[in-house]
Amino acid sequence: MEEGRGDYKDSTVGWTTLSSSLDGKQQANGSVVGNGDGAGDGKSFRRIVRLFFACMVAGGIQYGWALQLSLLSPYSQTLGISHSYVSLTWICGPIAGFVVQPIVGYYSDRCTMKMGRRRPFILVGCLIICISVMLIGFSADIGRHLGDTKEHCSMYTGPRWSAAMVYIVGFWFLDFANNTVQGPARAMMADLSAGHHGPNVGQSIFSLWMAIGSVLGYLSGANGKWHEWFPSLKTAACCDACANLKGAFFTAVLLIVISMTVTMYLADEMPLDKNDVDTSSGGGGCAVFVDLFKSLKNLPPTMFKVLAVTAITWLSWFPFIQYNTDWMGREIYHGDPQGTAAMADVYDAGVREGAMGLLFCSLALGVTSFVIPKLCRKLTSKVVWSISSFLVFALMAVMVVVGMVSMRGYRPSLAAGLTGPDPTLKAVALAVFTFIGIPQAVLFSVPWAVASEVTAEEGGGQGLAIGVLNIAIVVPQLVIALTAGPIDGAFNKGNTPAFGIGGAFAFICGVLALIWLPKTRGVSNAAVVAGGH
Repeated sequence: MEEGRGDYKDSTVGWTTLSSSLDGKQQANGSVVGNGDGAGDGKSFRRIVRLFFACMVAGGIQYGWALQLSLLSPYSQTLGISHSYVSLTWICGPIAGFVVQPIVGYYSDRCTMKMGRRRPFILVGCLIICISVMLIGFSADIGRHLGDTKEHCSMYTGPRWSAAMVYIVGFWFLDFANNTVQGPARAMMADLSAGHHGPNVGQSIFSLWMAIGSVLGYLSGANGKWHEWFPSLKTAACCDACANLKGAFFTAVLLIVISMTVTMYLADEMPLDKNDVDTSSGGGGCAVFVDLFKSLKNLPPTMFKVLAVTAITWLSWFPFIQYNTDWMGREIYHGDPQGTAAMADVYDAGVREGAMGLLFCSLALGVTSFVIPKLCRKLTSKVVWSISSFLVFALMAVMVVVGMVSMRGYRPSLAAGLTGPDPTLKAVALAVFTFIGIPQAVLFSVPWAVASEVTAEEGGGQGLAIGVLNIAIVVPQLVIALTAGPIDGAFNKGNTPAFGIGGAFAFICGVLALIWLPKTRGVSNAAVVAGGH
């Protein structure tokens, strides 16, 4: 991409390029385009409303993802997985992202089913997600039937390895299914928004739905009354915290089914003509990775820089994503999921408070998502990306300092019931959770929009573009998953070292974003083309 170029000189070519598939013969998915005569303000409003609700599945998926982020790292420790190895349970994320996203992106670019290119993958992925969250929610009960202790959960504090294995299987399937849905959903938004609104608008809508899903998900995770409202959720193997997890996941299934149905109905996809499918590549599944690495080999230097900055950005974020509520439960509340019943209760209270903090984070994310397109047009995407990284650096530094101050002089053996947070430090922690939603809105939209613009200028399909960008996300996630445990064991300082490392990467990213990224502005790169589908 030419430096400083925010739009196309030839708008018709821009539309054709942005909405082409990999072989350049088919428009994105037959999204509705208007006549551009200025008389369609009402149609424009209805179009943006339809576009908004067509992305509703992102909110449903994010609801379940919010529960996964806020509750599952703490819950896994109640099953006997130590804090040093919790990060390894997340290793399925980068593996699923590396394997599933490119394959799904490749085939969704070529899918010729009557319901469209993206919706079949969204449907299948959502169904697997529903099964996976139920497997996780009932892991303790299933583990009891598979040979775990018969002692009541209120008395037993030891490991439950059968339940842990069921949990890990469910966790893996959940990550694979999330990757099956997220890629096509983002590609569909790029397809549908290309002709009228530009990539940043489509991805900001996606980000807004993620904020809505996160708010509802974190609110559900912060609720400690599911076991009171539905007493049947409690069993001999599943006490209060576990029953609350079940209740939250039941609502996740309901919301995912509803949001998926709305998206399937409103997303205006046209089926891809079989004659327009590029069949030059043979080899089935192998061809996916052959084509993927060929595309990497042929990427312009600008796209490599986008991938590099994306990778460093996510290196800075994964410590927070993995350990946010655990940090609140351990460093701020001084609880222990594998300690006495009192310590475990305090830890659970801290986790719920952390989920409430993530709710505030999502509110900030939602508000910020409205202004990102305007900021990118005014400042350029690279400046917005850089500012967000420096803000992450500052907030991570605050988390390190607050955690160290909270734990200074604290000894669990001397606590004698004096558990719980310092009110001032708790308030600071909640403020950090809130303000980090601002750069998170950038994280969830701007990189995708920049990659979309760069790929569009090169004539590539959006599905494969998102698959390629996903590699820049899963590689740093794999690095964090493999190194967080050893770092934790080496320093024995809880979550503090991971946050310190994340802050350092955020600072590096802020500098590189200004130096390497192209001056895109995320505006619509095409005039409205006459005609219908």
